[in-house]
Amino acid sequence: MARPSLLSVTELFKPITWFPPMWAFACGVVASGVAMEDRWGLALVGVALAGPLVCATSQAVNDWFDRHVDAINEPHRPIPSGRIPGRWGLYLALAWTALSLLVATLLGPWGFGAAALGLLLAWAYSAPPVRLKQNGWWGNAACGISYEGIAWITGAAVMAGGSMPHGQSLALAMLYSAATHGIMTLNDFKAVTGDRQMGVRSLPVQLGVDRAARVACWIMVVPQWAVIALLIQWQQPWHALTVAALLLMQVFLMRRFMQDPTAHARWYSGFGVPLLVAGMMVSAFALRAITQGLQP
Repeated sequence: MARPSLLSVTELFKPITWFPPMWAFACGVVASGVAMEDRWGLALVGVALAGPLVCATSQAVNDWFDRHVDAINEPHRPIPSGRIPGRWGLYLALAWTALSLLVATLLGPWGFGAAALGLLLAWAYSAPPVRLKQNGWWGNAACGISYEGIAWITGAAVMAGGSMPHGQSLALAMLYSAATHGIMTLNDFKAVTGDRQMGVRSLPVQLGVDRAARVACWIMVVPQWAVIALLIQWQQPWHALTVAALLLMQVFLMRRFMQDPTAHARWYSGFGVPLLVAGMMVSAFALRAITQGLQP
């Protein structure tokens, strides 16, 4: 059997998608308030686990089980184009699952448990009979929890020596997980034709393109309002003001996105989403300030 090239395998794993969980893990590390000192190794292992391992696995799993849809929407991708031949896509997904679990043992029970849960959601998202992505509400929620919530909470827990993160950290992790549901919807606008043909009920398919765009925007905006309110309540006004400014810029960009969601979804992902994730790190530093007893 022909073997795929390293370039094709790298494309299958989609390095550009690794950033969100790596960033969320880093936010959890910052939010923990724990001094890095001798914990740099754990942090680097955690970032690698979140991105090049668990997230890469999810991409391989998704492409394997989506190969028929991709043959319609994106026939140039590695599996439908034949650049990853035969069952190599499945073999790579299985191998990276095993490697991810092996590396996760270095992070103790919290790290291993989080990796196992993330991998379970990755397979449940794409693989039958569960295939959460068949419904945009459930599938996007699974991605949001995996990409942001689990990664953030794991980063905070690993830095704290395996202790449960404090309630403030958990609250922000869940709010940004909710906002990520809207981010994931952005990815669905490019695949509406194939999704309709293959019975994938993404939000643009269920609600129509324009209504799905409005829903995605509200889902991104409302949790950030809640974050701002919490930061004010926690007496972190400057952090709250910064997140509010980042949110206002997102709302401004959303106006163009709403004009033609299908044409501008990728554009908004490139310019609007970085503002949201920047707010995540600002919020994490607010928690670090609280944890270390600093006053605004």
